[in-house]
Amino acid sequence: MLKLNDPSLLKELCLIDGKWQSAASNLTINVTNPANGSVVGTVPLMDPSEIPAVIQSSQVAQKKWAALAAKDRSAILRKWFELMVENADDLAAI
Repeated sequence: MLKLNDPSLLKELCLIDGKWQSAASNLTINVTNPANGSVVGTVPLMDPSEIPAVIQSSQVAQKKWAALAAKDRSAILRKWFELMVENADDLAAI
């Protein structure tokens, strides 16, 4: 298992429509480290029937993002950048 400064950064769910979700089947697949084959974590094994809802929520989110002023989008991206820099070690491990 990964040793992280902030274990909450490792999510083993899918972010769909702003909510962390498992697959409808509750099935998961392992994510392995390609360097040594160790299991890093798991992710939901989404069923093809779940894809249309994911696409629809993505389309809605994109329209909301596009409607934001460039200044607002810039502030969000800047905050995201700052969080990535702040958590660089954990993100590299993940």
